[in-house]
Amino acid sequence: MPSTASTVPPVLSRGSWAEASRITDILRKETVGGVLLLIGAAVALVWANSPWSAAYETLLDTRVGPESLHLDLTLATWAADGLLAIFFFVAGLELKREFVAGDLRDPRRAALPVAAAVGGMAVPALFFVLVNLGGADGVLRGWAIPSATDIAFALAVLAVISTHLPSALRTFLLTLAVVDDLLAIVVIAIFYTSDLAVTPLLLALVPLALFGVLVQRRVRRWWLLLPLAALTWVLVHESGIHATVAGVLLAFTVPVVRSDAAGGPDAGPGLAEHFEHRIRPISAGIAVPVFAFFSAGVAVGGLSGLGASLRDSVAIGIVLGLVAGKTIGITLATWAVSRFTRAELDESLGWPDVVGLALLGGIGFTVSLLITELAYGAGSERYDHAKVGILAGTLAAALLAAVLLRLRNRRYRRIHEEEQVDTDQDSIPDVYQRPSAEG
Repeated sequence: MPSTASTVPPVLSRGSWAEASRITDILRKETVGGVLLLIGAAVALVWANSPWSAAYETLLDTRVGPESLHLDLTLATWAADGLLAIFFFVAGLELKREFVAGDLRDPRRAALPVAAAVGGMAVPALFFVLVNLGGADGVLRGWAIPSATDIAFALAVLAVISTHLPSALRTFLLTLAVVDDLLAIVVIAIFYTSDLAVTPLLLALVPLALFGVLVQRRVRRWWLLLPLAALTWVLVHESGIHATVAGVLLAFTVPVVRSDAAGGPDAGPGLAEHFEHRIRPISAGIAVPVFAFFSAGVAVGGLSGLGASLRDSVAIGIVLGLVAGKTIGITLATWAVSRFTRAELDESLGWPDVVGLALLGGIGFTVSLLITELAYGAGSERYDHAKVGILAGTLAAALLAAVLLRLRNRRYRRIHEEEQVDTDQDSIPDVYQRPSAEG
C-alpha cells in the first residue's frame, strides 16, 4: 500500500547522515575496546589454567577500600560493581541520546531495536528455563545469563573478519545492544536484589538530585560532580541494589540538548555528548577489559573438565540461549515488526543479514558474567560451569556470525562503496540526501 510505505520506514533503513556518522565514530572506539576485552579475557583464561593459577585467585580475592564504610571489597567486586558502573553510565547516556535527539525519537524507528532487544532477552531466558526445569535448587536463578549482548566483543569479531557492514546494520547492532544493556540493568535491579535497605536508597536520591541540578545548569567541574556521583554509587551499593544501577540513574539526569532562551534545542548539544566523548574511552579501553580480566578466568581442568562443565544443564542452557535463543528471538521480533507495521525490509538487505546480526547478538560476555556472579556467587562449581557455558556460547555465536556475514561481504562492500559517494563534495554522501534515506 503506497500510503503505508510513505509513513513506515523500511526495516533496517540507514537513517540520517548525522546519526550514521556519530555511530561510526562510537563503533571505532568500541572496536578498540573489544580487542582489549579479548586480550584481558585471554590472559585471565591462560593464567587461571596455568601452574600459577593460585596467584590469580589471590589477586581476585585481594581486598582494598575503607572497612568503616563497608567498602573493603575484593578487586573482583570492585571490577564488577565499580568499573561496570562506568560502562552503564555510558550506556545510559547513549540510550537517552538515541531517544531524545537521535533517530529513535521517532517511535516508528524505535520499535525495531526495542522489540529485537526484548525478543533477544525473552527467548534465551525461555531456553535456559526449559533446559533447567526440575533441576537442583537455585539453578533457575541464572535464567537471565544468556540474555545480554556484548557490543564490544561483537565489534571485535567484525574487525577480525573484516566485513564492510553497512551503516544500517551497524546502527541496528549498536542500538540493539544499548537497549539490551538497559533492559539487563532493569532485570538486575528487580530480580537480583535480595536484601533491600530503603534508607540508603532514599539517601542516594540527595546526591543524585544535586548531580542532576548541576548538569542541567551545564556545570562540568569534576571536583563537584565526581564526589556526588561517587556518593550516589556508595549509597546505592549500601541499599542492596547492584551498584551499577547508579551509573544508569546518573546518566539519565544528564541533558542531551541545550535549550535556548525560547526553550528550543537550537543552542546546541547538552552535556551528554561531552560526557560520552570523555568517558567512553575509559569505559571501552579500561573498565570493560579490566572487568573481563577479573571475571573470565575459570579453571577448565583440561578436556575432561571442559566436557564435564559443558554437560552441566546450566552450561547447556546458556549455550542454547546465546546461540539459538538470541538468533530466534531477534529474528522473530524483527519479522513481527515488519509484519505488523507493514514495513518492508530495506531493498539493499535480506533476511540472512538479520540472522547474521542476531547471531552477533548471541555474543554475550560482559553483562552475562556479571549476572552469573549475582545468580550463583563467585567460586561455586555452578558459577564456574556457567562461565564455561558463556565462553562456549559466545565463541559458537561468534564463529557462526563470522561465517554468515563473511558470505555476505561482497554485498556489504557494494553498499559501503555506495555510502561513500559524494558527487557534490558537501561532506554528506549522496545516499543520505535522497528522500528514501529519511524513511
